[in-house]
Amino acid sequence: MLALVTGATSGIGHAFAVELAARGWDLLLVARPSSRLDALRAAFPEAVVVPADLSDPSSLASVASLAASSPVDLLVNAAGLTLNTVFTRSPLSRELYLLSVNVTAVLALCHAVLPSMVSRGSGSIINVSSITGFASTLPGSTYPASKAWVTHFSTSLALWARPHGVSVMALCPGYTQTAFHASAGVDVGRVSPSVWLSPAYVARVALRDLSRDAVVCVPGWRYKLAAAFMRHSPRWLLHHVSRLVQPPHGT
Repeated sequence: MLALVTGATSGIGHAFAVELAARGWDLLLVARPSSRLDALRAAFPEAVVVPADLSDPSSLASVASLAASSPVDLLVNAAGLTLNTVFTRSPLSRELYLLSVNVTAVLALCHAVLPSMVSRGSGSIINVSSITGFASTLPGSTYPASKAWVTHFSTSLALWARPHGVSVMALCPGYTQTAFHASAGVDVGRVSPSVWLSPAYVARVALRDLSRDAVVCVPGWRYKLAAAFMRHSPRWLLHHVSRLVQPPHGT
């Protein structure tokens, strides 16, 4: 079986690669060109490593073409980013960059693999979203909106794909021990150690829930409670809480 995993050099994407390799999957690993590619190739010598910047339309088109022409049984869209800047202080180019990776790449790769999955009557897609996609939890940030799109897109696609034998799931983790926040310059020093999830745990729970035909996966009981609170609380209360617990980005 063949799995295509984006964002494979670190974090949740890398954890998926490790878990899937241990289960005997063949791997197509997509990662942004960097000095970490050699380490990725060394860690997965039997995998096909594809250097690609998914924010670049031509690179994304090449990866989508490869995905469409390969017998992909599982697509894991794990590449993603955030910006540590209030919207009005953020260059438009950076906001579009975020959307190109968090939204456009997810859409393009799903569009690439679904036709062959449907024709075979089997296949699975995991789109890595975020707990923040359930509410506007980061004032002045595009990130929660991008992840809300991923969650709703995935659940909508799942309703259509399930009768065709294809599973689609949105994975919505909370704080996870990756380089994600540090690379954006986000200060998480106030976050309690007890709420952090390991990438390996997130990947294992996601694959378990996928096997159970879940449409949305929220790893960890704390985040399940948080998701329920965000889904069912009045909007005014959510906005009040977010202002109390989240400092504005970029300050």
